[in-house]
Amino acid sequence: MQENIKTPGKAPGRKADWRRFLNHQWVVENIPFFLFLAVLAVLYIYNGHYEDKITRKIGATEKHIKELEYEYKTIKSEVIFRSKASELAKAVEPLGLRELTTAPVLLDSIAAAKR
Repeated sequence: MQENIKTPGKAPGRKADWRRFLNHQWVVENIPFFLFLAVLAVLYIYNGHYEDKITRKIGATEKHIKELEYEYKTIKSEVIFRSKASELAKAVEPLGLRELTTAPVLLDSIAAAKR
């Protein structure tokens, strides 16, 4: 009472032969699909190379930005240092300028005193 169970797609008693699918006619009919797969593979490879190139550019830009940031901080500290009163006095000393030792005179008070 054993029933013969048939599997779909297989003839009873025969093994599935994969070579029957790879004949000349099947390959010719599927050329557009193979071309599509080839285009997808080329685009995938191109995308990987493009991503590598962009990553390298981003890294170079980040490095350049850090260098500019360090340069900015150095110049800023030099400007702050040179704008101190003592450093400013040293810088203008060769020109014959010096700090005032007396209080400045207001011109309005002189004009009012003469009246």
